[in-house]
Amino acid sequence: MGKVRSHLLTWKASRFFSTLLWLYVASYTSADEIFTSAPGVRFGRSSREPKYKIEFHEANSHFHTDNELESVVMTNKQGQNYVCFLPMVDEIKPAKPIVHPNSTSIILDTDRRITQKTPNELIDAIKDKCFYRHEGWWSYEFCHQKHVRQLHLEDNKPTQEFFMGIFDPVATADFNQNQSDPTLLKDPRSKDASQRYHAHLYTNGAICDLTNQPRETEIRFICSEPSVVISSIKEISTCKYAITVQCPMLCKHPMFQQERPLWHTIHCNEVTEDASAASGEDLSEVAQMMMVTEDSAHFVT
Repeated sequence: MGKVRSHLLTWKASRFFSTLLWLYVASYTSADEIFTSAPGVRFGRSSREPKYKIEFHEANSHFHTDNELESVVMTNKQGQNYVCFLPMVDEIKPAKPIVHPNSTSIILDTDRRITQKTPNELIDAIKDKCFYRHEGWWSYEFCHQKHVRQLHLEDNKPTQEFFMGIFDPVATADFNQNQSDPTLLKDPRSKDASQRYHAHLYTNGAICDLTNQPRETEIRFICSEPSVVISSIKEISTCKYAITVQCPMLCKHPMFQQERPLWHTIHCNEVTEDASAASGEDLSEVAQMMMVTEDSAHFVT
């Protein structure tokens, strides 16, 4: 193998990648592990943050690149060295509105919108299905266009339950009709404040002891792969709830497509002892420089 080129990044610029690689390579068991992050911040779980997959290459099947990718040297817990190439990640910028030069293009664009399914039509694929989330003592049941229920299960049978809301098609239609610009329908409480969602309202739930009013729930559908799942449940005010449901069908709608994450691969080439000696570098020392101490890795989630 030719001489290994390794360009050490400054600690500030490479903190994200070195932390990512250290956590993974140090406990390397599989090449299919997935991490998410926003450069320079911390590992996140937002659907818009870039996602990174690490692929390990043995000495006889190295990854080769024509690009001037920066690289770092890492060592796993077995003492095996790897040269890991960091992908070039462009900052995600919001799409600019399209300006139509003439009326013909406006008509064509209108025709495309007519054939495009609405968010409700796309979400209709989960009609008559129920989804569950378990959080300690309580479990939550969301049945699409039917109800939202909170219950305690023993031997898979409910022993306590109350309804958090019954689907309200009129309130849902009014709510979405009042949104003059659907692109502004975003969750300010989410980790990614620009996360776009489509809402359904569930009203007339069980009476709340604190307000003496029926409980209400807002179901927030977001574009996220690969399957339908309840990702979070929040009480946004007394006995009023917001439930986020990841819904891959919604990704087919152009309004939500820019919410989908971009995937990047970090390629790590195995370094043999002979190659390490030929490179003229002390890989152990380099790897130690890139390691993240427990104190400096506290921002990882």
